[in-house]
Amino acid sequence: MITTPTTMPELFGSLVFNEETMQQRLSPASYAAWKKCITDGTSLDISIANEIAESMKQWAVEHGATHFTHWFQPMTGVTAEKHDSFVSPIGGGKIVMEFSGKELVRGEPDASSFPSGGLRATFEARGYTAWDPTSFAFIKDGSLCIPTIFCSYSGEALDKKMPLLRSMDEVSRQAVRILRLFGDTETKRVIPQVGAEQEYFLIDKEGYKQREDLRMCGRTLFGAKPPKGQELEDHYFGAIRPRVAAYMQELDEELWKVGVLSKTKHNEVAPCQHEMAPIYTDANTACDHNQLAMELMKKVADRHGLVCLLHEKPFAGVNGSGKHDNWSLSTDSGKNLLKPGSTPSQNAQFLLFLAAFIKGVDEYQDFLRATVAFAGNDHRLGAQEAPPAVVSIFLGDELNAVVESIINGTKYTDAGKRTLEVGVDVLPSIRQDNTDRNRTSPMAFTGNKFEFRMLGSSQSVSGPNIALNTMMAEQLEEFADQLEKAKDFTGELQALIRKTLTEHQRIIFNGNGYEDAWIKEAEKRGLSNLTSTSDALPAYTAKKNIDLFTRHGIYTKSEIEARAEIHMENYVTTLTIEGNTMVDMIQHQILPAVSNYADHLCQRIYHKDASGVSCKFETVTAKKIADLTDKLMDAAEKLEQDLSKVPSESRKAMDYIHKTLLGDMSTARKLADQLETATAKEYWPFPVYSDLLFYM
Repeated sequence: MITTPTTMPELFGSLVFNEETMQQRLSPASYAAWKKCITDGTSLDISIANEIAESMKQWAVEHGATHFTHWFQPMTGVTAEKHDSFVSPIGGGKIVMEFSGKELVRGEPDASSFPSGGLRATFEARGYTAWDPTSFAFIKDGSLCIPTIFCSYSGEALDKKMPLLRSMDEVSRQAVRILRLFGDTETKRVIPQVGAEQEYFLIDKEGYKQREDLRMCGRTLFGAKPPKGQELEDHYFGAIRPRVAAYMQELDEELWKVGVLSKTKHNEVAPCQHEMAPIYTDANTACDHNQLAMELMKKVADRHGLVCLLHEKPFAGVNGSGKHDNWSLSTDSGKNLLKPGSTPSQNAQFLLFLAAFIKGVDEYQDFLRATVAFAGNDHRLGAQEAPPAVVSIFLGDELNAVVESIINGTKYTDAGKRTLEVGVDVLPSIRQDNTDRNRTSPMAFTGNKFEFRMLGSSQSVSGPNIALNTMMAEQLEEFADQLEKAKDFTGELQALIRKTLTEHQRIIFNGNGYEDAWIKEAEKRGLSNLTSTSDALPAYTAKKNIDLFTRHGIYTKSEIEARAEIHMENYVTTLTIEGNTMVDMIQHQILPAVSNYADHLCQRIYHKDASGVSCKFETVTAKKIADLTDKLMDAAEKLEQDLSKVPSESRKAMDYIHKTLLGDMSTARKLADQLETATAKEYWPFPVYSDLLFYM
């Protein structure tokens, strides 16, 4: 009998078929087999799968579930589900609830309508989902959700989970090789750890429903700046308003039920903007949980008469939303490999992993930039609310001083307490988290992890973490190949660390990333500055990047080319929809509304003039509106004409939209926003920023 949870520990994970539940419900032999599958990567016998499936079904039914679904993450950036009931007929009009190991392990959804980037023809419909036993099943909306990978009939990865799991295996394999060199004989696996901070906006549902741009595009395409925005800096970490607090409380409870480690909640900088931050967990679980969090944020908001906006820039003139991806590596015993140690040996290991990360970011900076390149994020990167488009690493004062001492072969003074000859004497003790944070850095070291701050709020975090895992695996493999042959391990280790940091120090920058001087300095250093999606996405198919992912078995050449194609198509489709929505709103809402207001003014001018009363306001405003109306009509016509000329080939279409369509849209918006300020509010056809941002 399932009882309603009454305490936090009882609530957390109550809808998750987690390890504790498995241990309670499975036979010792089946539990041990599942555990071995997780730790050693062994396959499960069908008899074991059948027992797990039966236990899982029984548990789910006890919690009110009637259906099951293979929950997967296609290349749409969101999740997908096909639900089947547990019902099986037994004759005489009766049924039983059944769920087999075969149904648990494999599903067969139609794959023809999901993005494939040319991996397969549209008529080839067969696709497979396969159970990921490393990610726990959970109950959502009355269905047992089984996290799965998604692949084509011929085996190509059509999702984000399969390449992520591949990258986790590869970085683990190479990291264990390094640990063996330092005498660690016990660690079997190294696990990438991720914590994805999630920013979002909440607005009133009634206002949302009245704006076509919000409904179609997730952001406002028009909107004059309100009298008050974020100038008073009174929203960030401010007292949470009751309506939002009620939403946050229910969101936390829903997230806790499905095992999401929701920890922190607060108001962000912009009005109506908020953040949820989870506790660190393994990269696979973190990516699953972030997808769940984004879905639940929207569902819970709806129940409170709100709408959750995950677009990177829902409102011009106030801060947009990002997602900070906190990444590190830990052993299967819980040791963080990016945490500085207290002994020379521990710090030698730390500095080697640090050097590998620095080298990886420097060599694959263009690909890291490409993983966060899409239409919504173009509104953030490079603005005074997010990192610049130039990828760099912030280390903090003390760690940077250590790095410079190693590079220069000079003495390092530890906060005035002791002086060490780095690389000659011993490697110094490095204190954890002893420096200020740099919010302008795209990749900031924060004591025991790196915070990748360029991600957009709406995107899946899988892509960036696949890149981080793979580039790290590449450098660790190179280091292991060299050091495993070393005759003088300590000497060659120190030489390797020094050589690596010297050759890649250009990527380290501890200053203000918002200053124009840094952009000029970055250019001198030879760092890339890919300011737009159009500039960044071609990096996907650069030879060195294809070589990296194919060499480590993360993607095949066709899989990575398919992803590049999908990203380009998404950019083109997104902005085409935005352009068409702009035209529709201008022609069917804005122009008729301002024409009505102009007519109203003209009637007042007529009556005032007949009465001999001054009508300066009406005359000036009517002329202004008439002039802007004509210009906006022309701008809409040009936008419509240019939309009809978008090339069919994705790369050409992306460049055309970036160079032509964005300018058209900017012109139309500027004119419409000027009209908004000149038009009486009761005549404007949809709620303005003030109504949306200050709805409480």
